[in-house]
Amino acid sequence: MPPVEPPPPPWSFPPPERWPDEDDLVAVGADLAPGTLLAAYRSGLFPMPFEGADVPGWWSPAERGVLPLDGLRVSRSLRASTKRFEIRVDTAFPDVLDGCADPQRTGAWIDGDVRAAYLRLHELGWVHSVEAWRDERLAGGLYGVAIGGLFAGESMFHRQRDASKVALVGLVDLLSDEHAGERLIDVQWSTDHLASLGVTEVSRPAYLALLRHTLTLPLPAAWR
Repeated sequence: MPPVEPPPPPWSFPPPERWPDEDDLVAVGADLAPGTLLAAYRSGLFPMPFEGADVPGWWSPAERGVLPLDGLRVSRSLRASTKRFEIRVDTAFPDVLDGCADPQRTGAWIDGDVRAAYLRLHELGWVHSVEAWRDERLAGGLYGVAIGGLFAGESMFHRQRDASKVALVGLVDLLSDEHAGERLIDVQWSTDHLASLGVTEVSRPAYLALLRHTLTLPLPAAWR
């Protein structure tokens, strides 16, 4: 069953030619309704709260972190870890969301409004969780927005060692079909940890060019 397209938003985001060159924050305001969120991702933006404001900030990093499907680095120890977990899709989405929103995590930013917004998008078929299970317990996972060939990763968590990394390996496997070379995993900002797994940075114009094409691709079988 295909995702349900929500009503379009009453808002419009500024076009890329009006975005600041060096500032990752592009716009402030609007809401987290499903139509607003989808319009943002299709434009190359994503929401994240920022200090001192009670409305969403909309971000497009000048240097965007992306993971090419053929660029994932799987160490020998991580490959061994993949054999200890079972990968499942969308069987415990609220639990994955709550694991990512744990307020005890450093830099936690997923509040009640964000949780409700992505739960609604999940119910409409646009947001998915990739989960690592062990001994019938959720050990870790990740979630993100899937539109065409785009998977916009939002957050990941683990309760057992390597569980979130195993979920990432599972995500790449799920996307590795005949369109694998054209699909795009967006991780927003790169970190040293993500770079060690194969994440690279591309300029904002390069990302937007990749995005325009990847949005035209069909959804992978895992999300249908």
